[in-house]
Amino acid sequence: MTTTASPGPSPTPTAFVFEPDPRRVPKTEADARRIALAVVVGPDAWGPGYVKRTPHLSDPDYWPVLGADCTWETGTRPSGVLSSVTAYSEIPATGGRGTLRVAATVTVHRTESDADWEMASTLEEALRCPDQKLRDGERITGLMSLGNPFGVGGNVTAADSLREGGSYLDDAVKGKQFYSWYQSRIGQFTVSTVIKGAPGYTEMNNDTGTGTAQAQVQALITMIERIKGQLEATS
Repeated sequence: MTTTASPGPSPTPTAFVFEPDPRRVPKTEADARRIALAVVVGPDAWGPGYVKRTPHLSDPDYWPVLGADCTWETGTRPSGVLSSVTAYSEIPATGGRGTLRVAATVTVHRTESDADWEMASTLEEALRCPDQKLRDGERITGLMSLGNPFGVGGNVTAADSLREGGSYLDDAVKGKQFYSWYQSRIGQFTVSTVIKGAPGYTEMNNDTGTGTAQAQVQALITMIERIKGQLEATS
């Protein structure tokens, strides 16, 4: 009697592998802008109840910079960035809940090294400024950041990822709310999603439908998959 051994489990990947078609990799600002607009997600990717904010898209030259005083300012886009776009969405206040504001950003760097540097800089910002002023009347406090390269901390979708978490304070809203930022890198692209908490919502998913974590991860992964769709070789 002959027996056939069952195949063993597939080996767990030890490195993130993504090989874009060189012909589809953006090399000009125009190409990068076109791809960034195709990748960035709006309310449909976040889930039911989300709508576009006004304005919905950031200005093409918009580039935020965290100053020495831990205040966010409008700066000059670095030469290593071909294009960056942010799409703003929200769930309007309803049923005793506040307005939940979210945003998604796609940044196209000239090189993978430039994108990697942005990831490192983002981690450093939370260490340097655990309390940050977003604008007049809005700030985040108690920021903590954690980096997860591929295969670490549940990261199986990107070459590198990070998460920031803390408290969000709005002078127009009573009490502290949660603040959550996810960012991932794939090749020369970085993508991020951010949620400013609001009364009536929780960060973790729950039976009441007020948890936001799933929507945030879903929006992030949608952009990662869109990057692959834009750059992978076509048959």
